Amino acid sequence: MLKVNRSMILMFLFIFLISITAFVLINSQREKEIKLTPNNLSLVSLGKKIYSQNCASCHGIELEGQKNWQTRNEEGYLPAPPHDETGHTWHHSDEYLFLMTKLGIEKLIGKKYLNNMPAYEEILSDKEIIAVLSFIKSTWSDRIKDIQDKINLNN
Repeated sequence: MLKVNRSMILMFLFIFLISITAFVLINSQREKEIKLTPNNLSLVSLGKKIYSQNCASCHGIELEGQKNWQTRNEEGYLPAPPHDETGHTWHHSDEYLFLMTKLGIEKLIGKKYLNNMPAYEEILSDKEIIAVLSFIKSTWSDRIKDIQDKINLNN
């Protein structure tokens, strides 16, 4: 009888420890959720500087993108899209924009995709990527920010 009780207690402790571990892991992932903060002036200022150094050459100084950005060129590449309200950046969640910038489209979708956008995983830190994206979001109208915030809620 003592062996059964000891076995049951050990099994209970094992299940309890597994449950606690799962709880901690799930909650630590929630803390790592990506959230752009377009009202954080110091972060936006950093993002603007990084954008001008790493993104503006393709996406434009005023976030206007390249001409005919929705039509593939002779080599099959799409020109860089605008990040202002005329583009589709605001159609995506903060997390998607972060992962797309960090990992690149091919790694994100898991297949080959003809594009010129580099992955910034080894170029910019997570904070710098969030700063750039927060800068971009800071330029949108309140109406567009509200729409994009609702996309984040549904994600």
